[in-house]
Amino acid sequence: MDFFATESEEVKIAWHPVSLSNGSVVLTRQQAHSWALVLDSRAIPCSIESDGTAWRLLVPEYHLESARRELRLYEEANRNWPPPAPTARRLVENTLPTVSILILLATFHNLTLIGLSLPGHGILDLQELGTAHASSIRAGQWWQCVTALTLHAGPVHLISNLAIGGTFILLLCRDLGSGLAWSLLLASGTIGNAINAWVQSPDHRSVGASTAVFGAVGILAAISIVRDRQHMRRRWFIPVAAGLALLAILGTEGENTDLGAHLFGFFTGIFLGVEVEFLVGKYGRPGTILNLLLAAFSGITVVAAWWAALMWSG
Repeated sequence: MDFFATESEEVKIAWHPVSLSNGSVVLTRQQAHSWALVLDSRAIPCSIESDGTAWRLLVPEYHLESARRELRLYEEANRNWPPPAPTARRLVENTLPTVSILILLATFHNLTLIGLSLPGHGILDLQELGTAHASSIRAGQWWQCVTALTLHAGPVHLISNLAIGGTFILLLCRDLGSGLAWSLLLASGTIGNAINAWVQSPDHRSVGASTAVFGAVGILAAISIVRDRQHMRRRWFIPVAAGLALLAILGTEGENTDLGAHLFGFFTGIFLGVEVEFLVGKYGRPGTILNLLLAAFSGITVVAAWWAALMWSG
């Protein structure tokens, strides 16, 4: 009787297909490869089998239960992933009112080139009255943060703000509505000028709507981050990087360029944009009445700032 085998015997391992939650063992190609990666990360041996149309994932019999457990946990963790794409927000058709306001700002620039005279004030130099002087703003003349947004250093400055800034302003107004968009633009420009006045030297002077224009860029970047946050995850910085690239290209060149104002307008816009987009996502865009109130408040703020500038000059 032979007590010892003369040749080693191979132990055959039985491989079994892993089934879906519905019991089917037929997988798609993507499912098979995704599951294989999951099992590989857990050190569970597996093999993909295919006949060209159907795919199966095989594991050794003694790993079958652990494989099912790991894949069940994986499916539960990714049940709602990727999240559905955010619903596209219907744009507001307000191009004509927005363009009209831009034309009004251009017309006001022409008025600043003319020596206007008011009773008790003599001939007014609107450029001097409305320029943001850092020392004056620090002394409490807040209105210069607003009036400076309505002035331009010259025709080239004006045209560049209308052509480049007008594009971002149109996009913002169509997305959020005119009243909300213009109030955000005014706020980002005003706050940006105020911060700039405190970090610059006391003799620093600044004019131009560029602070508000880069505020619009920051707001649009923030809207993109918040609205698409579920899909962006690790790419959240892309809209901000795009805005900073625009700032580097458009906001750092030129003899009279105020980089500080542009930068502070941009980051103020990001802060305001994040807050507003969360509110709009939760409650929706402002209705007609609230939009009109916001638009009126923005207009009154500009008029009040110029009134304060005129009163101070007297």
